[in-house]
Amino acid sequence: MPLLIVERIAIDLDSQRLTVRYDDGGQREYRVSTAANGGGEENGSECTPRGEHRISDKIGDGCAPGTVFVGRVPTGETWTPELAARYPRRDWILTRILWLDGLEPGFNAGGDCDTHSRYIYIHGTPESTVLGAPGSHGCIRMANADVIELFDQVEVGTPVHIATGKTAR
Repeated sequence: MPLLIVERIAIDLDSQRLTVRYDDGGQREYRVSTAANGGGEENGSECTPRGEHRISDKIGDGCAPGTVFVGRVPTGETWTPELAARYPRRDWILTRILWLDGLEPGFNAGGDCDTHSRYIYIHGTPESTVLGAPGSHGCIRMANADVIELFDQVEVGTPVHIATGKTAR
């Protein structure tokens, strides 16, 4: 079977879906959770930034599902409900990180709207996280198995478009 090349990732804030588009015209959809505060680009807004992006960094290759990251570094912990109970305020970033870089100066790149300096990722999340509904602090949360699958398919530089409804296609 020939290797499929990911041409683009589209994230629809309305449907809470991430769609991977392949070079053969095929696609695969995943349920995600984007920002509880909706779409927006301003630093400190806890919104998911919209527009054109690219994957700038891939972090966590080979880490076990549920590996906990703080500051993009594995802590040596694996997420469990008991660990979550000990750290109830922690924003859980698990398994893999695909760090996003905005490509539109003045909209999602540079200044107070810079996606990369806001540390916006596509990342794994605890199984207890509700997917298919907004809930994050700006990042795009995915099931751990799904983020591993996505991570293994994409390269640094893969385009990512984040929008609402029909503009997310």
